[in-house]
Amino acid sequence: MRVAWVMKLKPGFEAIYKQKHDEIWPEMLANMERDGIRNFSIYRYGLLLFAYLERDHAPPPGTPHDPVTLRWWKMMEPYMEYNDDGTPWQAPLEEMFHKS
Repeated sequence: MRVAWVMKLKPGFEAIYKQKHDEIWPEMLANMERDGIRNFSIYRYGLLLFAYLERDHAPPPGTPHDPVTLRWWKMMEPYMEYNDDGTPWQAPLEEMFHKS
């Protein structure tokens, strides 16, 4: 399954956002592998982030977020637009075309 969404950076935090992802925690990579994520990319256009992933299957509805993911989100909160519940703001994207 393929999923894409957008997120937003706060102005002035482009470099630190890139640095944090260049230094991504091994536990985050292990969780992605464990969760069947085969491909995950994030692109930046100004302050807009475009995220895309491919995974084997979606997590069951209501699955709680992993503690490592929650720690990562807490660390990234100063740099990005966030929801009141402590999760990164994101909006899903509609796939308009795909060729495999």
